[in-house]
Amino acid sequence: MVYKFSNMKYVPLLVFQLILMILYFIFVRYGGDKHHDIRGFEDTHVMIFIGFGFLMTFLKKYCYSALGFNWFLAALVVQWALLCQSFYHMEDNIIYITKKSLLEADIMSATVLITFGALLGVASGTQLLFIAIIETAIACLNMWLVSNVFKAADVGGSIAIHTFGAYFGLGVSWALRPRKATPTDSTPSVDLNGPSYTSDVTAMIGSIFLWIYWPSFNSGLTNSNAEYQRAIINTYLSLAAATVTTFVLSSSVSKHAGKLDMVHIQNSTLAGGVAVGSVCNMHISAGGAIAIGIGAGILSVLGYTFLTPKLTNFGIIDTCGVNNLHGMPGILSGLLSILFAALATSHGYGKELEGIFEEMKQDGTGRSSGNQALYQLLALAVTLGISIVGGIITGALAKMPVFVPLKDTEKYDDEVNWELP
Repeated sequence: MVYKFSNMKYVPLLVFQLILMILYFIFVRYGGDKHHDIRGFEDTHVMIFIGFGFLMTFLKKYCYSALGFNWFLAALVVQWALLCQSFYHMEDNIIYITKKSLLEADIMSATVLITFGALLGVASGTQLLFIAIIETAIACLNMWLVSNVFKAADVGGSIAIHTFGAYFGLGVSWALRPRKATPTDSTPSVDLNGPSYTSDVTAMIGSIFLWIYWPSFNSGLTNSNAEYQRAIINTYLSLAAATVTTFVLSSSVSKHAGKLDMVHIQNSTLAGGVAVGSVCNMHISAGGAIAIGIGAGILSVLGYTFLTPKLTNFGIIDTCGVNNLHGMPGILSGLLSILFAALATSHGYGKELEGIFEEMKQDGTGRSSGNQALYQLLALAVTLGISIVGGIITGALAKMPVFVPLKDTEKYDDEVNWELP
């Protein structure tokens, strides 16, 4: 019976796939040539399936799962997210799918993969897939609130994608925290929660792909050529500054006489792309983009060095340190969006004002800059609240035996899910 159950544990996902197929037959139609020239889809696709996948291969005996479940989760979530996001924008009960729809679904899948990073090695495959389905529905609701109710500026998704994904993951992690060990508990003979020389090298492949394509991720949903180019420039400069800062600071805080920590190099170098995301299309100046990158690099490296161990002591496992790469830099970006919204004027932005801040009108009839800043704050606060509470509830549900939680001896080990050579 156990053998049969093990063989059938992913079958409910095939049922879910068939349900998706039926829903697509009923509700989805092609959108013609609308948005056929949208930018950033192919590059974002590379980030999702290669960048995120290889970044999470740093664990010494979890590379199969990092790459395999990343692929599995993303392929499932892209289909589900397209429906969930488009539900709020149906025309006569029909969803018209375009290249922009696919890009938005790809971006939404990043939310789930960020959460996956927090839970890497500590959640079973069936738990991860259940969490992904629930999280996608909640994240799409939050995205609708941020974009359509609060009409907050968040072109790079630092609020609705990075912040949400990180703190949803930490909420799930807290809910999944193990009970206190007892003398009868078995413990792994080898600690698998760590890298090998080879696994760290493969993880760098993911980091470099993400670094290269991040400007496309942040700029894909911009509304004008000038806005698009500004987003590219600001993201690239912020990433470059974060990288230099990360190398310098990593050596400075190292416990081993000025040596570099590969954890910082793999992750904190990317923090500039997150921190500039919500404001990358705004007039922040090239120097401002570099300053944001420097700040993000410092915040991320210090987070890995000092904050992650404290979270672990509280029972919150954050395997990839998503709080330091996505969470805190995402909050920083949200706070910066409040600042730059408060400083925005029709004189400074001209005709671009309405493209960046939808409710601020050039003729002064829409929201004031102060009101827009307030809505930016509200979007950030609501995102934090929904993600944390939603993560805790989802994590509590995922602990049910039907989702086959991992034993302590099974964590961070590919052998649980894969036939190994």
